[in-house]
Amino acid sequence: MNRAGLRELECEVIACRRCPRLVAWREEVARVKRAAFASETYWGKPLPGFGDPEATVLVIGLAPAAHGGNRTGRIFTGDRSGDWLFGSLWRTGFANQPTSVARDDGLRLSGCYIAAAVRCAPPANKPTPAERDNCLPYLAREVGLLESVRVIITLGSFAWDATLRVLADLGVPKPRPRPKFGHGVTAPVGRFTLLGCYHPSQQNTFTGKLTEPMIDAVFTRAKGLVV
Repeated sequence: MNRAGLRELECEVIACRRCPRLVAWREEVARVKRAAFASETYWGKPLPGFGDPEATVLVIGLAPAAHGGNRTGRIFTGDRSGDWLFGSLWRTGFANQPTSVARDDGLRLSGCYIAAAVRCAPPANKPTPAERDNCLPYLAREVGLLESVRVIITLGSFAWDATLRVLADLGVPKPRPRPKFGHGVTAPVGRFTLLGCYHPSQQNTFTGKLTEPMIDAVFTRAKGLVV
């Protein structure tokens, strides 16, 4: 565990301006705002990871939502994907409450840390490969600082592929053949176990592709893998 290192990384992430397109978009969204949040002050900056520095489980998403994390200043906070994610974390014992609405709402995670492959809200939720690669060194440093992590849950195929890239950059031996993403799929990669989960986006939850029992099963499985 390296709390000082995580605090230093947090400051670097928040100050990042590496990707001109993402900087312009996140700041435009923060200025124009959605009508429902017109009275709020948007965060409008990159998002650091959040959670327990002694976590054994690391959850990796794609990127902040324009009117979710980009508004509230905390990953998966203030949007429907976050409602699903934190509801499951609460039901499976990783969170002290089922909701995440603001940075000062009292939410605490135990045994779990949450990050994203890309730290700024991208237009149409689609970062470019170059933007992903600009951001991945932050995730690599997080993985190195979170010394107790043994299971990495990736929310969607984008996060799965990004995680494999990060682990390769860290010198973790590459599995052969390269494991493919799937919901509930596990893959040993060095000292880690990758565990796939469909992203709790409205596209998946509204259509029934991802259900509460399905996402709960992933986090329950993660707990079993670190015992």
